[in-house]
Amino acid sequence: MNRPSDDILSGILKKSMSTGADYGDIFIENQRPLTIQLEDDKIEKISSGVDAGIGVRVIFGDKSAYAYSNDFSEDSLFDIAETVSRAVKERDISNRTFDLTKAIPTVHFDIKLNPGGVDMARKISLVESANRAAKDISSSIKQVSVVYRDTIQDVCIATSDGIIAEDERVYSLALIHVIAADGDILQTGYEPVGGLAGFEIFEENPFEQTAVKAAKKAVTMLKAKKAPGGRMPVVVASEAGGTMIHEAIGHGLEADLVQQGLSVYAGKVGEKIASSLVTIIDDSTLSGRRGSFRFDDEGILSQRTVLVEKGILKGYMYDVMTSLKGNVLSTGNGRRQSYRSRPIPRMTNTFIASGEGDPESIVKSIDKGFLVKKMGGGQVNTVTGEFVFEVSEGCIIEKGSIGEPLRGATLIGNGPEILNSIDMVGNDIGFDIGTCGKDAQGVPVSDGMPTVRIPEMVVGGKV
Repeated sequence: MNRPSDDILSGILKKSMSTGADYGDIFIENQRPLTIQLEDDKIEKISSGVDAGIGVRVIFGDKSAYAYSNDFSEDSLFDIAETVSRAVKERDISNRTFDLTKAIPTVHFDIKLNPGGVDMARKISLVESANRAAKDISSSIKQVSVVYRDTIQDVCIATSDGIIAEDERVYSLALIHVIAADGDILQTGYEPVGGLAGFEIFEENPFEQTAVKAAKKAVTMLKAKKAPGGRMPVVVASEAGGTMIHEAIGHGLEADLVQQGLSVYAGKVGEKIASSLVTIIDDSTLSGRRGSFRFDDEGILSQRTVLVEKGILKGYMYDVMTSLKGNVLSTGNGRRQSYRSRPIPRMTNTFIASGEGDPESIVKSIDKGFLVKKMGGGQVNTVTGEFVFEVSEGCIIEKGSIGEPLRGATLIGNGPEILNSIDMVGNDIGFDIGTCGKDAQGVPVSDGMPTVRIPEMVVGGKV
């Protein structure tokens, strides 16, 4: 990565903090993205390029100032340092020096096949093969959209704590969206594959198989009956991923929302907020997961943070600014979309830990209920914990057996109430991936959970 020298970075920090800031950092990014998009059986778009820039931030009290530029000239860099320094008018600390020491990561991620070295023809073939595989499933498949994306992101973070951290993040992603039609009925199938990984992820998880799975789901749901509405037992399968956990509790454990009084979990550290069977973890050290990294976007080492242990709230997810305010250490959750954005507390790979229950036995324990096989989108009010989630794939459970598919279902509930009611947790676990949006920033994440049983929950559907 071509970046300013350590001496220049030290000088920028000195200049930006010369008027009395409590903390300062520099974020440098060089990002090389590639996107291939297929629609209507043809490649519609191929885009690539380089996006590079630098951001300088200072923190003073409970405020911060941030400026950025894509101009790496020395004059420009010191200009933005001057810009943020003017926001602070306390005391002169211009004689302070910053000796930067390179931080050593504690985890290593093995990228076997860097996508930057893979021929474009091979990437296009991946997209076209997935399109054909989906189309071949049924004549009811009316539309297929496929997107391939890889990104190589080099970052360098220098901080007033004397740390300089460098990381190369290689992301690979492919997703397929299928629409099936039968008269006036339209159903969709959506499946992604991706992570902090190279092109080898598509050899380990063949994308044609993913396309077939999405197409079959869309076709199957065409014949599905409308889901019944009302209160009933619900089993969320591990294959559904952890979207419910991400939304129902994850955002509520981000320290900025907690400190602003916008979380139902504020002030409850040490209290029971979930069933004793529930342990919730945020872990950016997991190999290959989409939310992983060696350092966060503030130069803090990646780490495993236990948020809830056997139902007891242990703590929140902090970035540097919220950790200074809370007088605690950062948990390494400071993340940003790019050099144009300030870091804020964000999830990484968030999941419910596996339990001891047998997934098949969990289903068999239900006389009549609802099985969630795939989650859709949703909304949550972090202040109250109330949420609504779409179910993109579900089935009825009758006398302990999985029955016919159901469509049009939603899950309605309250995060703390649902977490406290979970009474069976499976020994399996499944992850899903996505891009989490917050404060107009999107960052790559994954979320997961094992099969769980919720004795009673409101299922929205046909009453």
